[in-house]
Amino acid sequence: MNLKSERRGIHVDQSELLCKKGCGYYGNPAWQGFCSKCWREEYHKARQKQIQEDWELAERLQREEEEAYASSQSTQGAQSLTFSKFEEKKTNEKTRKVTTVKKFFTASSRAGAKKAAQEKIVKQGHLGRERNADNILRDLKEIFTPSWELASPTEEIQESKSPSPSINRQASIETDRVSKEFIEFLKTYHKSGQDIYKQCKLFLDTMTHKRDLSIEEQSECAQDFYQNVAEKLQTRWKMPPEKVEKAMDQIEKYIMTRQYKYVFCPETTDDEKKDLAVQKRIRALHWVTPQMLCVPVNEEIPEVSDMVVKAITDIIEMDSKRVPRDKLACITKCSKHIFNAIKITKNEPASADDFLPTLIYIVLKGNPPRLQSNIQYITRFCNPSRLMTGEDGYYFTNLCCAVAFIEKLDAQSLNLSQEDFDRFMTGQTSPKKQESDSWSPDVCLGVKQMYKNLDLLSQLNERQERIVSEAKKLEKDLIDWTDGVAKEVQDIVEKYPLEIKPKNQALAAIDSENVENDKLPPPLQPQVYAG
Repeated sequence: MNLKSERRGIHVDQSELLCKKGCGYYGNPAWQGFCSKCWREEYHKARQKQIQEDWELAERLQREEEEAYASSQSTQGAQSLTFSKFEEKKTNEKTRKVTTVKKFFTASSRAGAKKAAQEKIVKQGHLGRERNADNILRDLKEIFTPSWELASPTEEIQESKSPSPSINRQASIETDRVSKEFIEFLKTYHKSGQDIYKQCKLFLDTMTHKRDLSIEEQSECAQDFYQNVAEKLQTRWKMPPEKVEKAMDQIEKYIMTRQYKYVFCPETTDDEKKDLAVQKRIRALHWVTPQMLCVPVNEEIPEVSDMVVKAITDIIEMDSKRVPRDKLACITKCSKHIFNAIKITKNEPASADDFLPTLIYIVLKGNPPRLQSNIQYITRFCNPSRLMTGEDGYYFTNLCCAVAFIEKLDAQSLNLSQEDFDRFMTGQTSPKKQESDSWSPDVCLGVKQMYKNLDLLSQLNERQERIVSEAKKLEKDLIDWTDGVAKEVQDIVEKYPLEIKPKNQALAAIDSENVENDKLPPPLQPQVYAG
């Protein structure tokens, strides 16, 4: 078996990872192979087309209804309708004139507000004379301090409460910490920091009123917000790309920490159902070995084994993060550990053809929790520039390909016969484990004992299956023998039927008194002769 045939089910060309529209960015299976930018364009086109079709349908239905209504009404009804419209128009015109006249005799709201402001200033001036110096300094600080410095992170947390006190306390601590870090970060941006903070607060307030919308529409709002803020930072505030990227990372961290529990795996989607399906699929594939996937990793080497454990830990830790960028960071760290493990094993830099099979093996071995939900969450609410370019986008696209491969994995992908694949999937048998004699001396004794116990269990399972099969065969033979004997007896009985004769009377003894035969001569008496 050559290398090409071994990898025919796993190999993915790098061109297949790119957007199928040919823009040069990385695509995503969740976006039907498009990148974030092209997918939004296609989505808007389809949405506009659907809106246009719905509008045309509504107009056609309204026109048909009006025609049907007009044809069913009499001439008198039509005249009455015209008169009612005339009365309504006359009333509206009269109301408008009255309102216009009232405006001439009513004080302007702007003038009133200006007067109120002046009165407030005068009043504050009088009160200021009565205050001491400390109070005056505090008031001045409140006037000249930016709005985002006056905001209390603890007060912002109170708007969203978790059902459980422990969960609410944990979320409050993390949200408080992120809010403080965000405010400290914005201080370095001075005036532009105030604008960023106002935009973020406005977005959070908007999302609060849009929680009844579908998750796709909420995702569109988040993506539009990212794009608008990035463009404003570049055009209005003339920030360099490095500073814009840093600011966008902090903005994403701030808003998604607060929105996480509302938009991660919402009840209105089937994300949880997909999570359970993927977990069940990975459990059923527990028998897949590195050799079947052509994984160029030798776990007998201690350094490689440590790298594999770290990669599994990173991919599992992804679920504990709340920010899409932090989840991407876990995927990136996992991928780098995989590349290091391959490099140590082969003593040469790893290639893309080696990376994808190893990533599939890590996912199968780790079985990360809520894998589909995390992928969907990153796809919907991550800064699109991270998914379209860079190493984060490359590793994330490979992870999506690995999950898609696992969902469609078949016998041909592993170069197995369909019979063996079905037996492995149903648990009837398992692939051969490594012999005890071939273990390296450095391998843990517990691992050796585990594989020895697995071999013993496999042998016991085969013996049990054989015994059950023989017992079923013996039971069938006994049933057949019983039926055969019963049939033979029935045939003999039918061929030679049993006839039962009446019972004969017993013969009377010779010397017994025979009452019925009294006329018989008496028995002969012995005679004696004299000699």
